[in-house]
Amino acid sequence: MAYLVPQEFVTKMVDAGESKIFMSTRDTLIRAYMAGAILALAAWFAVTITVNTGQPLLGALLFPVGFCMLYLFGFDLLTGVFVLCPLALLDKRPGVTVGGVLRNWGLVFVGNFGGAFTVAVFMAIVTTFGFSTEPNAVGHAIGVIGENRTLGYAKYGAAGMLTLFIRGVLCNWMVSAGVVGAMVSTSVTGKVIAMWMPIMLFFYMTFEHSIVNMFLFPSGLLLGAKFSIVDYLIWNEIPTVLGNVVGGLAFTGLTLYSTHVRTGAKRKPA
Repeated sequence: MAYLVPQEFVTKMVDAGESKIFMSTRDTLIRAYMAGAILALAAWFAVTITVNTGQPLLGALLFPVGFCMLYLFGFDLLTGVFVLCPLALLDKRPGVTVGGVLRNWGLVFVGNFGGAFTVAVFMAIVTTFGFSTEPNAVGHAIGVIGENRTLGYAKYGAAGMLTLFIRGVLCNWMVSAGVVGAMVSTSVTGKVIAMWMPIMLFFYMTFEHSIVNMFLFPSGLLLGAKFSIVDYLIWNEIPTVLGNVVGGLAFTGLTLYSTHVRTGAKRKPA
């Protein structure tokens, strides 16, 4: 596959971060909304496969189709801009400020949530025949996910919170590897292959992804699962967002930038 060397694709990451910071509010919201919606559809799809086949690996194997679609269409996930935008700040691109980075993150959060919540409402209508029956097997499974990954962490207290945070770190370590993978290749086939592998890994390992959870947990609430909005925010969404920031930035963005753009001085021959 057509391939960029590390110095080239890391520079491309910095360029992308700068571009997103200066993007108009309208375009940022539209792209984030569509990214959240497509990823939510993919999560619904993967849960349906798992329920219908009893094979979680099959659901994880096919979930990355949503991620590949949204990145090929040029849409933005919060987990992606967590990695790219700070690099433009670190590279001291003209006009890039902390406020600009935070503005982009805030708009993408709102857009992603809007898209994911829209699909959550659609899913709840479909799986209950317009709220006239109990949720079908897929709706029930989504409700159980919401309970297990809020109250399931809460019952362990601080240890549960630490586990949740680390799962968020691990998740965006892999997801941001998918974002970078899309920049490594210049062919569609190469991009898809490079994105597919880390996304499949994160989904099968049930790491915590802030955007997927914007679909799963509001869905559970709409379908009558036994946890509250506060449970969702405290025992999932907020720690997951923080873990995603650390995982993507520390293990992908900063490592690549530090060694391929700001390289250290070469050792002198002995």
